[in-house]
Amino acid sequence: MTTFAKGHGTENDFVLLDDPDGRLDLTPELIRHLSDRRAGLGADGVIRVVRSAAAGQDAAGEWFMDYWNSDGSAAEMCGNGSRVFVAHLLRRGWITLDEGDEVLITTRGGVMPVKRRGDLFTIDLGAWRVAGGPAAVAAGSDVKVTFPGMPPLPGLSIALSNPHVVVALPDVEILEALDLTVAPIVEPAPPNGTNVEIVVPLHDQSVRSELGHLKMRVHERGSGETRSCGTGTVAAALAARAWGANLAPDHWRIDVLGGTLYVDTEGTASEGDSAKLSGPAVIVAEGELV
Repeated sequence: MTTFAKGHGTENDFVLLDDPDGRLDLTPELIRHLSDRRAGLGADGVIRVVRSAAAGQDAAGEWFMDYWNSDGSAAEMCGNGSRVFVAHLLRRGWITLDEGDEVLITTRGGVMPVKRRGDLFTIDLGAWRVAGGPAAVAAGSDVKVTFPGMPPLPGLSIALSNPHVVVALPDVEILEALDLTVAPIVEPAPPNGTNVEIVVPLHDQSVRSELGHLKMRVHERGSGETRSCGTGTVAAALAARAWGANLAPDHWRIDVLGGTLYVDTEGTASEGDSAKLSGPAVIVAEGELV
């Protein structure tokens, strides 16, 4: 029997499969079945919980977050999933983590520290960059993004563990009416696909504030529209920071469909060595696969 848990971070939900010794044969078919919201357990993604050594990962983090999208495709990592992953390790007793302590977790996007802060967890996603560099920052975009029933809109590509494209809209009504039942068309098309974040700034952009505020929706590659995307909120903050130039803050509140996340950034307008994501993690169920 394989034990599992179901958890979410701002309603971005996951099935976590316990496989500490690396014995589970995790196939795309099994991932799709588990993720199915009618025939399976229902999830935006599946995380195999396995020790790095057992997964063939030569890394500093003892535990490997083997993350898969609901369509059975592998992803570099998942910001919301990383917090749920650590909460699950704590619940299983596989790690201890006191207030202010951090644990290193291994992902396909690298080894990343996760710190406990009361009921929240903070992950440092490490180095990031605007994919098109300073030229894209100066232009404000490097791709065009088309949604159903709308003309092409400018988007800014952010390289941050996973690939992202961020699009800004002028008001919340347009954001709420946006059709994300089909994948947005990004041109030029990224070779490995991309997540697309759509944001509306809610803070006063005419003056520098301590805390930026965005409302966001997201279409994730391999999963469709989700209630939240952790790396996507960080990408959204980094894009808004690039667009805002000298008036843009380094600290951000991002409101997603499933709740609120916080982002702390540093670096130039086009690149940096650190971007931190803070938010909750909730385990809602445990069981055994039959």
